This record gives sequence, C-alpha cells and structure tokens, in this order.
Amino acid sequence: MSGRIMGLDYGTRTVGVAVSDELGITAQGLETIFRKSPGKLRQTLARIQQIAEEYHVSRIVIGLPKNMNNSLGERAEDAMAFSQMVEKRCGLPVEMWDERLTTVQSERILMEGGVRRENRKKDLDRMAAALILQSYMDRRSFEDLQ
Repeated sequence: MSGRIMGLDYGTRTVGVAVSDELGITAQGLETIFRKSPGKLRQTLARIQQIAEEYHVSRIVIGLPKNMNNSLGERAEDAMAFSQMVEKRCGLPVEMWDERLTTVQSERILMEGGVRRENRKKDLDRMAAALILQSYMDRRSFEDLQ
C-alpha cells in the first residue's frame, strides 16, 4: 500500500480528521474542522484536500452513521453526499465505513482519560475519526491474514 489513509468523521458543524501512519497500522487523530453553518463546505473541503496533499494520502475513509438496526437515515445520506464531494475535490478513492458507536466510544475514552467536559467536544470528533480509521485498518489487516 502506498500513501497514508485519512479518516473523516462528518458532522453537521464539524469534521474530525485522522491519518494513518505510513504503514497503515495506527491511526492518529489530527484535528477537528469547524464551520459556521452546516451547508458551508467549501473551506472544509479545501482543508481536507490540503491535509491529503500534506500527508500524501492515497485513500479516504468516511464514517457512515448507520442506525442501530443497520438502516440508513438522513445523517447517513448526508455523509454519503459529503463523500462524493470529497472524492471529487481530492481525486482520491473514498470508502464509507460503519461508524456506529464511535462517538460513544470516543466520549468514554476521553472521560477515562480525565478530559474535562468542556474540553471534550473539541477532541471528540478527532477521536471518532481515529476510531473509524483504526477499525477500517484493523479489518483490512485481518482480511489480509485470511
């Protein structure tokens, strides 16, 4: 595999960003991109493209917020529309990845780490992106072993 993988946790006002190491083994939360209104994506897409170029990303994974019964709701449709914009902007392959419970898991990790409630939000999306990316890479390495 050449190049790093980027993980994105898409939300209405934020996008959490994570990148893999060069070997595609570990995910590191990088940043949370904030935007002033839900529909304003131009600057968000430009920042994602900038990070992709800076880290020599070869693939992007975006969390797909499925409902617990495995159905797709409005948030999932928004994430899929966003993935098409990212793919068009960056010219890289984009995959959707089931992200159920990553935000809950992120919150628990931050709480256990002693991060104060008022500081958690800025770290939450970045952490969720890292968990999405890590589970994607773990599954790929598991499948490679089969």
